[in-house]
Parts: sequence; C-alpha cells; structure tokens
Amino acid sequence: MKTSTVVNAKHFKLLVVGGGAGGLGAASKFARKLPRGSVAIVEPREDHYYQPGFTLVGGGLMTLEANRRKQETLIPKGATWIRDKVQLFTPTQNLVKLRGGEEISYDYMVIAMGIQLRFDMIKGAKEALETPGVCSNYSPFYVQKHYREAMNFKGGNAVFTFPNTPIKCAGAPQKACYITDSILRQRGVRDKAHLIYATSLKRLFGIESYLKSLEKVAREKDIDVRTRRNLIEVDSNNKIATFECLDEDSKPTGKTEKVEYSLLHIGPPCSAPEALRSSQFADKTGFMDVDGSSLQSKRFPNVFGVGDCMNTPNAKTAAAVSSHLKTIESNLTQVMQGKQPCMEYDGYASCPLVVSTNRVILAEFNSKGAMETTPFDQSKPTYWAYLMKRYFMPMLYWNGLIKGFWNGPATIRNCSRMIRSK
Repeated sequence: MKTSTVVNAKHFKLLVVGGGAGGLGAASKFARKLPRGSVAIVEPREDHYYQPGFTLVGGGLMTLEANRRKQETLIPKGATWIRDKVQLFTPTQNLVKLRGGEEISYDYMVIAMGIQLRFDMIKGAKEALETPGVCSNYSPFYVQKHYREAMNFKGGNAVFTFPNTPIKCAGAPQKACYITDSILRQRGVRDKAHLIYATSLKRLFGIESYLKSLEKVAREKDIDVRTRRNLIEVDSNNKIATFECLDEDSKPTGKTEKVEYSLLHIGPPCSAPEALRSSQFADKTGFMDVDGSSLQSKRFPNVFGVGDCMNTPNAKTAAAVSSHLKTIESNLTQVMQGKQPCMEYDGYASCPLVVSTNRVILAEFNSKGAMETTPFDQSKPTYWAYLMKRYFMPMLYWNGLIKGFWNGPATIRNCSRMIRSK
C-alpha cells in the first residue's frame, strides 16, 4: 500500500471516493484487476468501524474496540490511500479537488461516500447528546452511552426515534428499543419504564413479510408505537423531546407533541455528504443519481456509485453493498473495455432485527418483498439468526465484503430455493 497526504501522482485509472465498506470492496476488486498503482482511495478517517455491530455495542453485547480497525491495515495491496476529503467534483474534466487543495484526475470513478448523520437537523440534539439520558447507536462517540444509560435507568419514559429522512439501517432505532427492553427486564426495572417508539413512518416496518412478527414483538414487550411522529427538538435542560405530527404524505400537519424522557435514543436524520449533494452527480434530494439497475451515473458514464450515497430504492444497509459490488464489478469492467454494462442490481438488502439480547429476525428483502436466503422462516425470532449476527456477519465483513470477495447470498439463495421446492 502507498499512502499519500500530499499527492505526487495526480492521475489514477480508477479513483474511489470513500473508504467505507463499499469503497474498500470496490478498490479491492479492481486493485486485483488493474496494474499496481492504478487505484486510489480518498478517505480522511484513520479508524474504520464495522457499523452493523453498533447495535450490539449499544446493548452491551460487543465492545466498540471489537468493531474497529485501523484504515491503513485495510487498504488493498497495490492501491494508494489518499488521506484527505473530496471538497469539489468537476466531472466534466474528470477531476476532484481535495480539502487540502490538491486536484486528482481519473479515467473512471466509484463514489462510495456513504451517508452523513445530521443531528444538526434536530434543534438541540447535538448539545443533548452530551447530557445524561441522550444517546445514539449511530455514532461511535455515543453508542457506548446507550448501554450505560440502560444500565442506570431508574424509571420514566424511554423514547426511541426514527427520522423523516432517508436513514442508514432503518431497523436500528427499533433494535435499540427491543434491546433496552431486554436489559430493563434483566435488571428488574421494566415495570418502571414506559417504552415509546416514535417513527415518522405509517407503520413499524416497511416490508410486509416482517411487519406482523415485529408488531407481535412490540405488543409482547408493551412498547407504545407512535407513528407519523418526527423529532424536531430536544430540550435537555427540561428533558423534553418535541415531535411534529405528520400526515399520510409525511408532511407536517402543524401540530406538535411534547414527550418527557428519562432516556432518549435518537435515530438521526441523514443526507448525502455535502460535496456530493452540491455536485452534478446529485438528484434533487442530494443523493447520487444513478441508473437503478446498472448503478452507473445517469450523466457521466465513467462513474458508478456504491452504497448509501445513491438514490436507489433499496434499504441503506451493509448487506446491500455486497450486491452493489457484484453489479459494479461486472459493469465497470464492461465500460473499461468499451462495452455497455449488462448486469442488473436486484435491489437486495438485509436487516438482522435484534429483538432481544439473544434473538434476531433475519429480514432479507428488496423493495418488492422478502428475498430470504435460508430454507427456514426468517420472519420468526431465532437464536441461530442471533449467532449469525453476533459472530458470522462480522467475520464475513472483515474477511469477505471489504476485501471484495463477498458478492452477496444470491447463489446460496438459489440453492435454498431448490431445496424448498423439493
């Protein structure tokens, strides 16, 4: 691996913007295909986190350190790591400008910038996260606080929120709610708690195949599910969360609801990173405008997207990245050879819904419905699915996904369907 702070070689065959799961996976795939030094990754952060593990960290079931690696140890052999951040895209010239002032040119580019947590979109939220009672499993800075708050909880409202924007891992807020319920029961203080799940959505979960199971979980745990609620303000001095009420089109009705809290877990609003949402790649929502099948930029055919930064309709999860990588490996290779992309992304995503400290509903789906891999009924909470979430999936991430070896479970799913059909 070559590391660069001030770049001398300013042109690369393939420039990958972002060093998360999608960026590392894409760079790994093409670093094996292209001559040494042809691939560069622009990524400013020195720590890389396995973010799907944050739910378990917040529940005291994993340590944060177990989910962290140094970025330099993950950069694929033969690729150059540029420790900087893209400030400006100029795709008409195949250029990016870095925060440090350098310009990098490219022949092809993969944008894998992920999604930006926007606590700043909720009045008082950033300040509240530094006060007792307020936490979020979405940030490495506040995820361990969730477990401490659950262990110190004495009574009152425990509130869990879901925003009125796109969000990474849409199941995470309710996972935090379910795990907190389990912790409070283990501590013998559940009868002193009123758990509230406040979501901007019209129902608990968007995929019909898993909705009834999750509604049953919520009923059995006596969770107060409040739909069409969007957190807009946190008054940490008085411990009051203010929600705007939404209509069926997710538009504010003008009415608000104030809720006192002892524990508040914030599912933050999210947006595309600033450099992307102000670029020529973005659609009107700020996300990268790509063809939903090929993942190719609609305006610039030498550029592809991967991961949460795109405007594809799939859920924004790490599992979706595996199928993204499979798609762009084929399609970008085709484009490099002067051909048209032919592989189609199937919309796959997955959300292992942790419903207790040892049970998981292994939801797999696309926008049309369930896409389950195993021959078992995955809508039911099971211990085997928890073991996969806790032990197998982290191993698959570190040794498969980010190294460009894991292309998702489609082959396993096809074999499983053959077994089920017999």
